[in-house]
Amino acid sequence: MRLLLTALALTAMASAQEASVSGIGRDQARSMVITKFGIVAASQTLASQAGARVLEEGGNAIDAAIAANAVLGVVEPAMNGMGGDLFAIIYEAKTGKLYGLNSSGWTPAALTADMLTKAGITDMNLAGAHRVTVPGAVAGWQAMRDKFATMKFDKLLAPAIYYAENGYPVTEIISQEWNGSEKIRANQPGFKETYMPGGHSPKTGEIFKNPALAASLKLVAEKGRDGFYKGALAGRLVSFLREQGNVMSLADLAEFQPDWVDPISTTYRGWRVYELPPNTHGIAALEMLNIMEKYPLAEYGHNSTRALHLTIEAKKLAYADMLRYVGDPRFGKIPVEQLLSKDFAAERAKLIRADHASCEVVPAELTDRVRTGNDTIYMSSIDRDGNIVSLIQSNYSAFGTGLVAPGTGFALHNRGGLFSVKPGQPNTIGPRKRPLHTIIPAFMEKDSTRIGFGIMGGFNQAQAHAQFVANIVDFGMNIQMAMEAARFTKGTFEGCDVMMESRVPQSVRDELTALGHKINLRGSFSASMGRGQAVERISTGVNFGASDPRDDGEAIPEGPPLFGPRR
Repeated sequence: MRLLLTALALTAMASAQEASVSGIGRDQARSMVITKFGIVAASQTLASQAGARVLEEGGNAIDAAIAANAVLGVVEPAMNGMGGDLFAIIYEAKTGKLYGLNSSGWTPAALTADMLTKAGITDMNLAGAHRVTVPGAVAGWQAMRDKFATMKFDKLLAPAIYYAENGYPVTEIISQEWNGSEKIRANQPGFKETYMPGGHSPKTGEIFKNPALAASLKLVAEKGRDGFYKGALAGRLVSFLREQGNVMSLADLAEFQPDWVDPISTTYRGWRVYELPPNTHGIAALEMLNIMEKYPLAEYGHNSTRALHLTIEAKKLAYADMLRYVGDPRFGKIPVEQLLSKDFAAERAKLIRADHASCEVVPAELTDRVRTGNDTIYMSSIDRDGNIVSLIQSNYSAFGTGLVAPGTGFALHNRGGLFSVKPGQPNTIGPRKRPLHTIIPAFMEKDSTRIGFGIMGGFNQAQAHAQFVANIVDFGMNIQMAMEAARFTKGTFEGCDVMMESRVPQSVRDELTALGHKINLRGSFSASMGRGQAVERISTGVNFGASDPRDDGEAIPEGPPLFGPRR
């Protein structure tokens, strides 16, 4: 009898362990990538593969990030490219130091709010070519390469040049996005010639070539940033933009430089979470987390009614403050310390009503708008030494303005559409000024565990970051599960509307509706929630990678050195 009971107990234990593993591991669509070597996680597999190959050739995480980002500009052109901006957080393993890179471009020196109002422009989203600010991506590549990389541009840009010159099959989600932009951008100068071969956008599996983009990349491969911001390519950009009414000058391009900045951070239940400082809206993610920390979300349960209600309400408060105070810090003091204060968050948290959603949230009055764009890529890389790059790059809207200068092969972004024309605001447009920026890379660490992560999608990003962090910290998820978990997003800044994926249980959605939330139901893995990637390093030197199933991407590991020493 004792033997029988023992056998039954062992069988029950094994069944419980199997159920536990199954419950944890298969609540997610994909497994994490796990390796002792490097990983590149990007939103398109050819880009991930290019970065992984650079790692195999002896490059580091920064080399891999530049190579992968350049490929993304070729294979996912609606989302990003040489005509957009770039931000990054870089963790240097040997020093343990974190670096922030702000490579968002400024407005032309000749552009003023008064000029626009005299022209009858009161909304920057309707400002046409004036929405084009200096593209910062290539300057960002140069800054990263100069400070950290080990390879030259001719090698780093070779995969991107190859795909632009020889073509590649367009993937599923990217094809859908491309097709969705066709009617909106088709009449913009240069768009059809570049992005509608045969008179239509490429279908899934159709080969697309962009020889003009290959030529532009070759200029950068040969001359670095000067191949873009000076010389023939710069001349083509300025001439074209002036024809469209933009007042960009050669000096605006040549004199632009990105900034190395110190990331800002807060603590969240023992973890430290980092974002980039203004002019980005990363501070909203940190304020959200500070407010969320006042409540025991783990006790409420993941995506429970109480947890979702409090997180949505925290989003409204944090975004109201961000919109009121964030702009280009070179043009006015921004109360960063106050916005990140735990005491300030405690006061803001008191405004949350447990029994009802707030449809009008007023920003805090401190002593010391709005449009959405979701056409962005996020990628991350990690190498065998533990260096991490968390990088985001964007056109803002789909193909940005849709304007393509002759012979360049890339669309110019419309990031200036986020400025305000109203005088006296932190984000009022002005000469050589950077707009409030939606794109934000992120990083979090506790003890010897470090995670580089990000989720794209306009003003979705800060609220998605906060949900990802809570998934890791409050609900014990691994990075793949945390990336896949059902999300909400609120793209507006007034009202009680909120978009939510259908995987949130019906009973929870009904209870949220009873609290006053107006739910706009989306699919089970909706692009409206943004798409992200993540890499992680733990104390044993093992690396993990995650890629969002909401996109066409994948986390791809570096292969072992089987075919001779690494170069």
